[in-house]
Amino acid sequence: MCYRVLLASSIALAACGGTSFSTPATARTSAGPEDAFACVKKQLGELGYKQTSLDVPEYRVTASKIDYETRRPDVQFRRMVEKLDVDVAAEADGNTGIQVLGRTFAELTTQRGPTEVQEKASDRVKADTQTLLDRCRS
Repeated sequence: MCYRVLLASSIALAACGGTSFSTPATARTSAGPEDAFACVKKQLGELGYKQTSLDVPEYRVTASKIDYETRRPDVQFRRMVEKLDVDVAAEADGNTGIQVLGRTFAELTTQRGPTEVQEKASDRVKADTQTLLDRCRS
């Protein structure tokens, strides 16, 4: 009986102890949603990101940047990919909220083909997230 309780508690602890790999950040601006969204799209390009998806009616955009400089002693490792998911929305108080989710992926070459494995957000994607928010905060 004691073993069952110990097993159940260890499983529950492992399930609740998950690590967050992404870097969420938010900012508010007095600009309208259209202007803030235009700023976000412009700044993504200036930061070296390529747009991967765009949802204009909902003011959402995702972009990625490939890091060819990082090397690892793993034959399956291909490259690092930095991704930003940006959501712009009007808030009830008349301001506009900008939410950015920065993530880092290691791209591996496996038997199934290219596979992305999410890792802890890199310092570069954290800095790019903050730079994007600072530039569009007006």
